[in-house]
Amino acid sequence: MPLERPYYVPENEASRANRPLKAEVRNLRFFYGPKEALKGINLPLPTNTVTALIGPSGCGKSTLLRCFNRMHDLYPGNRYEGQIILYPSEVDLLSPAVDPMEMRLRTGMVFQKPNPFPKSIFENVAYGLRLRFVRDRQILAEKVEKALQAAALWDEVKDRLQQSAFKLSGGQQQRLCVARALATDPELLLLDEPTSALDPIATSRIEDMIFSLKDQVTVLIVTHNMEQAARVADYTAFMYMGDLIERGETSQIFQTPKNPLTEKYLTGGFG
Repeated sequence: MPLERPYYVPENEASRANRPLKAEVRNLRFFYGPKEALKGINLPLPTNTVTALIGPSGCGKSTLLRCFNRMHDLYPGNRYEGQIILYPSEVDLLSPAVDPMEMRLRTGMVFQKPNPFPKSIFENVAYGLRLRFVRDRQILAEKVEKALQAAALWDEVKDRLQQSAFKLSGGQQQRLCVARALATDPELLLLDEPTSALDPIATSRIEDMIFSLKDQVTVLIVTHNMEQAARVADYTAFMYMGDLIERGETSQIFQTPKNPLTEKYLTGGFG
């Protein structure tokens, strides 16, 4: 079973006030053709924290997540309004002047189901590095090892790096996908329900990994599992029908929600 961690314990007021932002969503609207899926979202992401997006199916959580790495650009008719500012560079991830491929390397993405490439374990992790024209074998080896260690997978695969990634278990494949995302030193790690297809033991390992990763990367995670959000997230944001209803420290959201809609969702009132 996943570890029983306490709710997030808030920092003292001074520390909280001084924590810089890693990214900030500003009045973000998103359209699938004529349909407005996101309705003026504003969301700060403090550096080296985990923020969980919760809410019923179809509320816009994954849509918001995929705005960060411009996944929606891959389909015609989609349209953004507003900004997603990445700090300290202050680049707008949604600007037409920004290369979407570069943004995808700066914002690593892990999907609901593990999607390793039909390559070796080593080449899966090295994939993004090769896209950045890293060719030095020693540098590749060092960065692959570092990413696998960060994803809590190195000890399990260090003696079989040339084996196919498909020989790994589902939980190992998902951690491999995390390592692949981390290898390019992203500024944000985006996780779209990363444990929904995993068993409780694999889920616990992924959660432990998320909990430790915030020391090196800012994490935004979509989850339907409210207990998971309470275990791993510093901040939680509740979404409903394309709106961001409430965002705050996880302990506050779960224990004393300010919006009646948030309380209704947390108490099972949405079915």
